[in-house]
Amino acid sequence: MTHRQIFRTLLLALAAATLLAACRKEEPIVPSTSTDVTDPNGPEGRIRGFFLLNEGNMGSNKATLDYFDYATGVYTKNIYAERNPGVVKELGDVGNDLQIYGGKLYAVINCSHFVEVMDVATARHITQISIPNCRYIVFRDRYAYVSSYAGPVQIDPNARLGYVAKIDTASLRVIDTCTVGYQPEEMVIVGKKLYVANSGGYRVPNYDRTVSVIDLDTFREVKKIDVAVNLHRLELDRYGQIWVSSRGDYYDVPSRTYVIDSATDEVVDEFKLLPNSEMTVCGDSLYLYSTEWNYHTQRNSISYAIVNVRTRKVVTRNFITDGTEQKIAIPYGVAVNPETHEIFVTDARDYVSPGTLYCFTPYGRKRWAVETGDIPAHIAFTHRALEPLGKPEP
Repeated sequence: MTHRQIFRTLLLALAAATLLAACRKEEPIVPSTSTDVTDPNGPEGRIRGFFLLNEGNMGSNKATLDYFDYATGVYTKNIYAERNPGVVKELGDVGNDLQIYGGKLYAVINCSHFVEVMDVATARHITQISIPNCRYIVFRDRYAYVSSYAGPVQIDPNARLGYVAKIDTASLRVIDTCTVGYQPEEMVIVGKKLYVANSGGYRVPNYDRTVSVIDLDTFREVKKIDVAVNLHRLELDRYGQIWVSSRGDYYDVPSRTYVIDSATDEVVDEFKLLPNSEMTVCGDSLYLYSTEWNYHTQRNSISYAIVNVRTRKVVTRNFITDGTEQKIAIPYGVAVNPETHEIFVTDARDYVSPGTLYCFTPYGRKRWAVETGDIPAHIAFTHRALEPLGKPEP
């Protein structure tokens, strides 16, 4: 959920939340639906499939979970509800991140203020970890780290500093917090240092412009790296470089991409003509797209690119090579299968109706497409196939 979306939908969300609280318990469980999208007995390898978290429009309580199985070639929508019929309000409001670690599937549910923990083999609910306005999650050893805006979901020039919560993955409890910058977003870990991008998005136009560095031994912030306004995404490559996205101010300061050297904790490169909404690294390639909104023009500028992270050179300005990008209204997620190098791009379309997931070959030609839930966003590849639906637990 971007700050622009938050600003646009806040009033609608307040009204919708009241209605949902009154009627959600009486709603029937919507069953999953399955679609054959590709040949069964797909590519051999350790990756058996992937989960896709649909954010759902803010205030609608419609975050959902989909699953694709490589062995069968089947894509299944909305698997959480029927596997967890006893969970009130199902997955919650605005799914903001999805990761797998230690046999568990972690979904960060932003506006419901919790991290949903599931068994990765069954997608069955284990517990919820309460963290206000939680955003992203990363892992190291026996701990999970979650960025939190800390305050309520609202634009506020006096919004408080955010923090990173430390979770023991054995007890699934928050055991410590570390204060960072304003409205912290995505994180990466390098050795014993955790980096978090601070956006300051709630304090518009007074955005934050720093990346906080946390010492994991002391779990205290030891440095702030000045980068650019309204930071969001972080990606770590195999050379120890941290790629950073700045969303700009949506008026006169454009979105750009930066590089931090984790050995010196200094900015070593700036790509002025490389807008960046989301990115993912596979090998030496950084895949990214941009949906850059500008209030002067009242429109989005959409682009796709690949950067060689070793040379820091742009390889292509469009990794979709067959014209399919013309059908994608709002690119909202990107992922690359590290074994097959298939490229996945999600389309949020109009933000309120089912989206589309596109699968491209490594050469950028469409392999298949399928309907998803509302605002498809986050993909987590799994080495363990999802077990067939059996008798639900009470």
